[in-house]
Amino acid sequence: MISYAPLWRTMKVKKATTYTLQAKGNISSSTVRRMKAGDSVSTNTLDALCAILDCTISDIIEYVPDQPRG
Repeated sequence: MISYAPLWRTMKVKKATTYTLQAKGNISSSTVRRMKAGDSVSTNTLDALCAILDCTISDIIEYVPDQPRG
């Protein structure tokens, strides 16, 4: 699964808020809600986040393997 945990850490370090994402990058509130819920977003959104926060993709998302069912 894809995790947005790096995004929230990056935002904290850069003192950015969800308002920053919406005002500087036109990231919609529904997109912010989807990321908070762990839902997918477009690569265009990921690109915009990297531009807004001046960071790399690994500062936005990370792959976390699903736990095996046993």
